[in-house]
Amino acid sequence: IAEIEGPGVIQHIWMTHADQGPRGHTVLRDLVLRFHWDGEKQPSIEVPIGDFFANGHAMRCDIASLPVAVNPNGAMNCYWPMPFGKSARITVTNEHGADIGGFFYQITYALTDVPEDAARLHAQWRRENPVTYHREYTILDGVEGNGHYVGTYLAWAQLSNGWWGEGEIKFYIDGDA
Repeated sequence: IAEIEGPGVIQHIWMTHADQGPRGHTVLRDLVLRFHWDGEKQPSIEVPIGDFFANGHAMRCDIASLPVAVNPNGAMNCYWPMPFGKSARITVTNEHGADIGGFFYQITYALTDVPEDAARLHAQWRRENPVTYHREYTILDGVEGNGHYVGTYLAWAQLSNGWWGEGEIKFYIDGDA
């Protein structure tokens, strides 16, 4: 959906589409976004559209935050600044197994100088179902170099009775034990 020669910065992404297709209400999980910065072979961002816009479990919900907004009528907006040095390529893959009608989008960007050390946005989607009993679930591991952790969107469903929903998130930085 975008093939941009840079340097530049993506400033805003707007998308809207049907919530359901011929195979049911799974469209937000079945459309997969991939962003490639500067000619890389593996995408820096590979996430179902719904999860990228904080709409997990393929269920649309309203979101009002600085980097992401999902409006009551379904328009999804992303305001994360996404710099790139040489190029940016954004694709959407339909994994629904049938055509999905009414897919619209707009990508706003500026071609401008970008410092070589400007951070690139990375996002990854993972699922464990069912979760491994009595094992900590690792959200992010093995990251090296400079950068900023900006957050995690977590869509969580309780699939068994008797669980209180308690737990904690632990951060280990620079060799913490």
